[in-house]
Amino acid sequence: MHLLYSFLLITCSLLTACSTTTVYIVRHAEKVNETDTTNLTPAGFARATALAEKLGNQHVDSIFTTPYRRTRQTAQPLAQRLGLQLVDYPAKPTEAIVNRVNAMKNKTVLVVGHSNTILEIAKGLGAQPTLTKIEAGDFDNLLQVKIRRGLFKKSSITVGQTTYGQLTPP
Repeated sequence: MHLLYSFLLITCSLLTACSTTTVYIVRHAEKVNETDTTNLTPAGFARATALAEKLGNQHVDSIFTTPYRRTRQTAQPLAQRLGLQLVDYPAKPTEAIVNRVNAMKNKTVLVVGHSNTILEIAKGLGAQPTLTKIEAGDFDNLLQVKIRRGLFKKSSITVGQTTYGQLTPP
């Protein structure tokens, strides 16, 4: 019996050592103006709905937003669809959200940030996005960072870049 218990304990330890965490990272959708309390525009609300459609079947476990209305409004349709609560994180320093996400194992999460933070968050997770800057009028980028942790090897991190909703004009 002791041998069986030991075997089960070791098996469980080995299985939990291997994991894949998927992190979707987006900038908030189109906003009315530059104030901290601004709402999304009609185009922004349409983009938020498109995000919910794009990620609605991706088994998202957690949704993180900064405390600004525009990030919360961007994530709200997906949160409602999935029955999830939005979890606030501070916009700066980005290490706060990076550390929180890195501690998650076998989860799928959405992080809604800002033009000056989403690439920094992806890099903080170990990804190397090909984008170097998010322009002021660019709202359609969707980054997917996959963090694969192996039992005996270091993490493997990949990044995919796509768009969602109506394309932002160049």
